[in-house]
Amino acid sequence: MHFIKDILKNTFLTEFNFKNKYIFASILLSFFIILFYHLNIGYKMSPDSHNYSTWADDLIKLKFNLKEYYLQNNFIVSSFFYTTPVILVAFCKFFFGTEWQYAFLFLNMLFLFLSLIIFAKSLLTLKVRPILIFITMPTLVVSVDLLIWPRYILSDMGFAFLVILITHIIIRCIVKNKFDYSIIFLLTLVILISRPSSLPVVFAILSFLLISKASIFKNIKLTFIIIFIIFMLTPCMFTILFYFIELNYSENIQLSFLTEMVKSGMIIHDRPETWIAPPNAFIDILKIYFLRLVNFFNPYAESFSIIHIILNSFQFFLVLLSIITWILIGGNTKSIDRTILFILLLSFSIASFHTFTLIDYDWRYRFPTILPLIMILPLSMEIFLKKIISNYYYKR
Repeated sequence: MHFIKDILKNTFLTEFNFKNKYIFASILLSFFIILFYHLNIGYKMSPDSHNYSTWADDLIKLKFNLKEYYLQNNFIVSSFFYTTPVILVAFCKFFFGTEWQYAFLFLNMLFLFLSLIIFAKSLLTLKVRPILIFITMPTLVVSVDLLIWPRYILSDMGFAFLVILITHIIIRCIVKNKFDYSIIFLLTLVILISRPSSLPVVFAILSFLLISKASIFKNIKLTFIIIFIIFMLTPCMFTILFYFIELNYSENIQLSFLTEMVKSGMIIHDRPETWIAPPNAFIDILKIYFLRLVNFFNPYAESFSIIHIILNSFQFFLVLLSIITWILIGGNTKSIDRTILFILLLSFSIASFHTFTLIDYDWRYRFPTILPLIMILPLSMEIFLKKIISNYYYKR
C-alpha cells in the first residue's frame, strides 16, 4: 500500500495545480470529445475480448485463485502475461454481471482521462510552458488511435495508461536526478503481467536505467547516430536470429509460428497487399524485417478512409518534425533530452519486438507509443522557443 500511496501522491497530487485552469479545461474538453465519440459508437468486442471473458469466468470459478488459474490455463502464451486484464474483466463480471462490458468500458474511459492528466502533468514537470501544452491537446483529440482502441474490451487502453504512467514516473526521477527504484519496480511488474507485448517496455525501462547517465548520450547528434545505426542493424540481427531458430528450435510451436509468417513473406498480419514474395535467401529475409520495422509507424493502408490517412499522416508528420527539431537544436536542457531519449528507446523497443513477432492488422500494438511520442511535440516547441529567446537576448 505504501508503494501505491507514493504513486498516487507523486502522480496526481503534485505539480498539476489549478492555476493552470485553461490546461485543465483543455484536458476536460479533449476527454469529453473523445468520450462522446466512443459512447456514441458503444463498446466493441474482438476475438481477444472473448478469450478474456472465458478466462475471467475460469478465474471466478476458482474464486480468484491465481495459482490454480495459471496451472489450468494452457493457452499458447503463458496466462501470467494476461493477469491484469483478466482480473479486471473478472471483477467487472463479478460485480456487474451481464452489464460487465459497460463496466469495462467505463474503466477504459477512466484510464483515458487519467492518461490525459498524466500527459499534461509530465510536461509541467519538465517546465514546458502551459500554452504549449494547451496547443498540443487538440492533437490528441484527432489521434486515430485514441479514437479507436479505448472502446474495445481489450487490454490496450489499460496498457497504454501504464506506459504513460511509467513514463511520467521516470520523468519525475529525471527531474529530481534520482531514481525511485521501488516504484519503478512495482509498476514494471504490473506492466509485465498486463500483456505479452510488455516485454519490450520492460526492456526499455531497464535499458534506460542502465544508460541514462552515460556521457555518450549527452551529445544529441551522437545519440541520434547511435539510434540510427541500431535501427539499421536490427533487421540484420533478426535475420540471424531467424536462421538460428530454424536450425535449433524448428520443433518449437511458438517460435515456428513466427518463422512461418516470415517464410510466407508477411509484413502486416492479414493484409496480403503488404506482403512480398516468399524469401529464398538471407537478403530476402532481411528485407522482410526491414519492411516490418519501417511499416510499424506507417500511417497508410489501402482499407483506411481518406480522413483516417490524413489524421494519421498529420500525427506522423508532427512527431517526425519534433524529433528533427530536437536533433538539430536540442541538447541545452538535460531533463528534456533524457526524456526524449527514453521515449525514443521505448518506441523503438516496441517497434522492434513487433517487427520480429507480429504487426497486427490494425496496428493496435503501436497504441501505447502514441501519447509518449506526441509528448515530443510540446517538448520540441519548448526547445525552439528557448532557442529563439536565447538568440534574442544574445543579440541585444
